[in-house]
Amino acid sequence: MATEPGGAGESPSETELRLHLAAAYRLVALLGWDDLVATHISVRLSDDNAFLINPFGMLFDEITPADLVKVDMNGNILGDTEWGVNKAGFVIHSAVHAARHDACCVMHLHTPDGIAVSMLKEGLLPLNQTAMLLAKDIAFHEYEGVALDIEERDRLAADLGDKMLMLLRNHGTLALGGSVAEAFTAMYFLENACTIQVRALSMNRPLHPVTDEVIGKVADIGPFGGPGIAQNLIWPALLRKLDRVDPTWRGASH
Repeated sequence: MATEPGGAGESPSETELRLHLAAAYRLVALLGWDDLVATHISVRLSDDNAFLINPFGMLFDEITPADLVKVDMNGNILGDTEWGVNKAGFVIHSAVHAARHDACCVMHLHTPDGIAVSMLKEGLLPLNQTAMLLAKDIAFHEYEGVALDIEERDRLAADLGDKMLMLLRNHGTLALGGSVAEAFTAMYFLENACTIQVRALSMNRPLHPVTDEVIGKVADIGPFGGPGIAQNLIWPALLRKLDRVDPTWRGASH
């Protein structure tokens, strides 16, 4: 059973990255985070000049490692494939991969709760433990329309800065990590925090505040829940779940 490669000095192979990226797509579908054929997850290849992303038009619960499309930083598709790439996906993901070499994996979603929180002036409120874990690591990018303008890449990268999470205003959520495991875990926390906030605000009752001291203490743990947890505990467990639910995610060779 494969666990995700990573760690100091390691450069995972394209085969390994394809496997774990395909798993991320299947897990997004399993959790109900997908949006027909929209949204995207990518991984940067070790040479930094290309990344893998979903074939535009394929449902997330269909994707296998071999289906993923390799594209360079200029938008050229590399290798043989009958599929194209979502231009908005290319713009967003190339912006992050070009600016953030610490980000192996980038995830962007359009969930109802994530979009709802992105529409709020205050964004994500640090009123529960999950949201507090993310409190120091969320950036914001103003909505400029469907992301088809290459020039938006510089503005998106500048707004992201050194953060690992972003609310794309009036649009959705973005998470990145040094591995697929880290990006997926960060996105899980962000989406869960958004859902909790939507439910809490819908009750129309007074909210119980938490002190800044406690918020800071929890936020210091960070969006991955602590060192090594995403890579060594969460991701292997999720791969085991995928193998139980639908082992076809690994593709014909497995």
